[in-house]
Parts: sequence; C-alpha cells; structure tokens
Amino acid sequence: MKTPNASITMFVVAAFLGAVGQFLYKSGAARAGSSVLSYLNARIVGGMVCYILVMVLFVAAFKRGGALTVLYPVYATTFVWAALLALMMEGTPIKPLNVLGMGLLIVGMWLMGK
Repeated sequence: MKTPNASITMFVVAAFLGAVGQFLYKSGAARAGSSVLSYLNARIVGGMVCYILVMVLFVAAFKRGGALTVLYPVYATTFVWAALLALMMEGTPIKPLNVLGMGLLIVGMWLMGK
C-alpha cells in the first residue's frame, strides 16, 4: 500500500508542532514556580494544545492510509525541528556532530520509506 502524500504532509506538520510543543514545555517549565497551578502557565498550555493537534493529525493521516514504517520515521524529524527552533529562539548552537546526526536521521527515514 502506497502512503498518500497528504498523510506524509500531515506527519511533517505534526513533527513541527511536536517540536513547538517541546519548546513551549521547556520555556513554560522555566517560568513555573513551585506550585502545581503554576504549571498551567500559557506556554505549557500552548504545548499541550500542540500535542493535541499532533494527535489529531496522526488520526487524520492514518484515516487516509499509509504505512507506519513510512509515517513514524517522518515524525522523527521532530528532533531536527527542535534543534532549529532552539537555534532560532534561544541561540543554542548546532554543532557539526548534531548536523551529522540529523543527516543520519533523514537518511534513515528515507531508507525506512523505501
């Protein structure tokens, strides 16, 4: 069964939203205090919304068809998106070894999709 391009696109968007959610969780945790209610700040809630959207996109993509072996490796691009967001938002450097790892992820995803 061939995985529809729409399903792949939904997983790419889900991967990006997953990275945004991770960034929001991290920055929200830095703003949280010691009380449990402080964990419900806008950034953490925004991260939760991102992850809800990720799950909606997963369901919509699976409804259209596609192989797990194709779609889940696409979601692994979350790691690449997270590194790029950290660079843009916090100035976290991306080292050559990180770039190598990203490249290996992408080659692995391509191989799994074959």
